[in-house]
Amino acid sequence: MRKLKWVILALVIVGALFATQAWAADKQIVIYMQCGGTQGDGATLARTNGARAAAAANNVKLIEQYSKWDQQTMIDQFKQAMAANPDGIEIMGHPGEPAFAALVDQAEAQGIIVTSGNNPLPGIEAKYQTKGFGYAGADLYMGGFLTGQAMVRAGLKAGDQALVYDIWHQEGRSRSSQGVYDALAKAGLKVDKLDVSAAVDSDTSLAIPILTAYLQAHPNLKAIGTQHGSVTAILPKVLQAAGKKPGDIICGGIDLSPATVSAIQGGWISASFDQVLYLQGYLPVLQIVLTKRYLIPGLHIDTGVGTVTPQNVGTIKPLIDQGIR
Repeated sequence: MRKLKWVILALVIVGALFATQAWAADKQIVIYMQCGGTQGDGATLARTNGARAAAAANNVKLIEQYSKWDQQTMIDQFKQAMAANPDGIEIMGHPGEPAFAALVDQAEAQGIIVTSGNNPLPGIEAKYQTKGFGYAGADLYMGGFLTGQAMVRAGLKAGDQALVYDIWHQEGRSRSSQGVYDALAKAGLKVDKLDVSAAVDSDTSLAIPILTAYLQAHPNLKAIGTQHGSVTAILPKVLQAAGKKPGDIICGGIDLSPATVSAIQGGWISASFDQVLYLQGYLPVLQIVLTKRYLIPGLHIDTGVGTVTPQNVGTIKPLIDQGIR
């Protein structure tokens, strides 16, 4: 009889534990998410869709933040998120570790789970990895190098002149473009660098006259590389303004906005680095959920897997049209 009582008591305890776990899993989690540029733009849409899908699947209240890639806005948004004391915050590393370090310390002291996406913060990640600080994004240097290699395969040769147009004045934003530069230089090309200003970073239509003037001043230019998604999208307009035809200039870029996909199909762009933005939205939300509910530490996941070219774009385009790739 006593044994039966202990069995019943054990079953009651186990049942209570399962009920507690189910209640914890059902309790809504609040997450602030830095999504990037502007809502719905080609370099941001798939990331937003990924974050929303993860939120819907895991009972998360998602608060989306859009910065137009402005670093101070990202910092301000992080402060705003901390003031709301949510369960978790996903940040982008563009402002750099010195700008974020003390703020992340403060958030962690408040018990907020912080993780990162798109641009890494390795020192902060190492410090708080056991508390859920992970990274979902590409290995930026290798992604750029892969893009440069694809550009070479598209028809470049040693001695050709090339330009890499990107944000050289920010170390954290230039790792990927440095990869493009190194791949082209390794193949024997003569490679020049041109800096993307803060004004162009926010409004890439301003890049059209800048690059058109560069092309006029460098009539023998054979290639333009960038790892700026919005600059990638306007490259056909640059080439058209300069009187070029598809294939006259080998272009390599990043991301899969509708304009970029059309440019790949039309032969204006030979390769665009696919860093799978959908996963860069989905995985940080999932990371915070896993840490909050199951104490799982930060996961470092490389989402960059390859390049989209005229040869494979037709296979991927239906998913791009759905805002998934």
